[in-house]
Amino acid sequence: MQKSVKGCVEIIYFYKKYFMLKKCYKEFLIECGTDEAGRGCLAGPVTAAAIILHKPNTLLTKEEKKLEKTLFHAINDSKQLTEKKRFELRPIIESLFDFAYIHIHNQEIDEINILNASMKAMQESVLKLKTQPEHIIVDGNRPLNGKLGMKQNIGKIFSPEEIEILKSIPNTSIIKGDANYLSIAAASILAKTYRDDFMDNIHEEFPMYNWKKNKGYPTKEHREAIRTYGITKYHRTTFRLLPEQLTLDL
Repeated sequence: MQKSVKGCVEIIYFYKKYFMLKKCYKEFLIECGTDEAGRGCLAGPVTAAAIILHKPNTLLTKEEKKLEKTLFHAINDSKQLTEKKRFELRPIIESLFDFAYIHIHNQEIDEINILNASMKAMQESVLKLKTQPEHIIVDGNRPLNGKLGMKQNIGKIFSPEEIEILKSIPNTSIIKGDANYLSIAAASILAKTYRDDFMDNIHEEFPMYNWKKNKGYPTKEHREAIRTYGITKYHRTTFRLLPEQLTLDL
């Protein structure tokens, strides 16, 4: 019996150590997590969100603590959240924490490329937060303060002050950060759901592409619709929309 109890304790410890997401990377700083969604799509925006889950010395009410615990367990219990679950968690996240999200639309993606657009979306979402973070953790392998002040014709142009703010905040890029840190995972939930909302709305305008289901990703159904109906004002023209791209009238 003792051996059995000991074994259970060891399993729980192993689970908490290796599978539970961490709340923060820098414990004594106001830390923001950020992530994006929609990078590999053929249509629609790339959407990023930033969220501050961790403010040292911030006191939550008893009810807020209970809600926070429920939220963190829900994110931890499933690394592959369903669309329904993400939408259920979004209002809880928004009721507790400082957050912001941004769409970078397809025209801007075509001008500055998807990698720069993804990074810029996360930068913009950080600037929209009510509280300026003291440290940022970002999903991926690129520093968040790269490629600032790009010359472009479409989209937001950062002011010198905004560039200095982004340069001044230390940041850490973490590969698979959404599987390791709660703030990045929560940002991922916001980015995905707000992008899904956008794609559901434009589905009503162009239902033949079934964006309500495929969200603009390069599914066989989506590509067959492009072949049949051509492209829309929401498609990314610099992407390979069809395997035989040269025959597509752009």
